[in-house]
Amino acid sequence: MPRDPRFLALLGIGAAATAACCAGAWSQAGATAAAWVAACGGALVALYSLTTGLRYRRIAELSERLDRALAGRRDVSFKGMGEGELAILASQLDKTVTRLVIANEELEAEKRALADALADISHQLRTPLTSLGIELELMRQAASTPKDAQRIRDCGRMLEQLQWLVSSLLKLARLDAGVVRLDRHRVDVAALVKAAQEPLAVAADLAGVAFRTHVGPGCSFMGDAAWTREALANVLKNCVEHTPAGGTVRISASEDAVACRIRVEDTGPGIAEKDLPHVFDRFYHGAGDAARRDEDVCNPSGVGIGLSLSRALLVAQGAQITASNVSPTGGARFDLVFAKVTV
Repeated sequence: MPRDPRFLALLGIGAAATAACCAGAWSQAGATAAAWVAACGGALVALYSLTTGLRYRRIAELSERLDRALAGRRDVSFKGMGEGELAILASQLDKTVTRLVIANEELEAEKRALADALADISHQLRTPLTSLGIELELMRQAASTPKDAQRIRDCGRMLEQLQWLVSSLLKLARLDAGVVRLDRHRVDVAALVKAAQEPLAVAADLAGVAFRTHVGPGCSFMGDAAWTREALANVLKNCVEHTPAGGTVRISASEDAVACRIRVEDTGPGIAEKDLPHVFDRFYHGAGDAARRDEDVCNPSGVGIGLSLSRALLVAQGAQITASNVSPTGGARFDLVFAKVTV
């Protein structure tokens, strides 16, 4: 049934006009004239209803085809609509959808080309960096003085950080290009936290920072285990770097009917209030990092990439990450939320 109230109003007006004419014809010319007037009026109303119904049916068909186009169907055609205003509209929509399909195909081709280019760049950068690391190790073993050995060791440390920076930038670029494919499986949080801690065990031990973990029994969520592990590892790395010797990084996790929640807290100085909205911004340096800027020149891992990458990886899975302070006196807190339902 047509949903346009004007159609029903016009039908009512037509019926009322026909009734009025019938009444006039009856009083002036008798029953036969009134019958003819009623027949003509009824025929006109029926003809109007029929033509309007056909027009609405064509509009409904056009709307259905547009819905299929919006749903990703690319075999949409608006041909065979006949002549008239609807045919002109269908022709214009056909051109629009065709152009959008072409633009989408070009965009996908550009994404594939970008992904291939990033893979080539990654290979071209990692190969010489790996060779340089081997050369530095050989130079350290052949160093004539402990001072020279320490300098070469420092160069090796900065090279490792540079490799991490290159890898992180490439991952961010792939995420921006939309070429990263994320799996969706059941992820065990206890195993996830353990895997995220392992690469940082030596660094945390050298920094005098201890990990404390409490994960609720059976805690899990639907997501990509590998990418989530990297996101969590970047958060843990940030906490270790900003926690003084003798401090602690605590990881806790719980699950309820709404979401799986992972919380990371440290005993460092915390995050300045004005820096909290920008913690996950790319290449952001807050006021609290002023004392670290000279160090960051030789420490690529401190240029504001890790947390930005973590947020990008989590958002791509439909999760959220927020930053706050444990208390006004210090201690950074990061909350990772994997919702079970979408409201």
